[in-house]
Amino acid sequence: MNKKITYLAQGAMIAAIYAAATYLSSVFGIAYGNIQFRFSEALTIFSVFTPAAVPGLTVGCILGNISSPFGIWDIIFGSLATLLAAICARKLRKITFKGFPILSLLMPVIFNALIVGAEITFLMPSDAAGITLFAISALEVGAGELAVCLLGGIPLYFAVRKTKLFK
Repeated sequence: MNKKITYLAQGAMIAAIYAAATYLSSVFGIAYGNIQFRFSEALTIFSVFTPAAVPGLTVGCILGNISSPFGIWDIIFGSLATLLAAICARKLRKITFKGFPILSLLMPVIFNALIVGAEITFLMPSDAAGITLFAISALEVGAGELAVCLLGGIPLYFAVRKTKLFK
């Protein structure tokens, strides 16, 4: 099959699944805010398998953030966090620990904790001090991201690497 068509199809599929999984998380009230468990974030491990995951995850995040209570800010900064995480995860994919690309798995945790944590700090009214509120927000976002990446991303990685899905 034509490589450009394959790339486009993979990116589109990842975007669609990411957006749908974000909306599913939203139904349960866990897609947006300080403590979030987006099922879609498990898909960030796809950056290890295909470069098409970088635009796919980013477009999926843009689509998923359309319904965010943080509006355009989440569309911009949440999607930026996803884009940077996907790029770094892709670049770090060959650095492994016992055959697992652990640094790639941690990229979405780090970027979302820092960027989305800062976004929440600036957009949520609070009496807490700036750096304290940022630290709390970053830890909350990072903890949720880590949970989803560990509980969803690791099994997804081992399931997908045995298939020809991204070959």
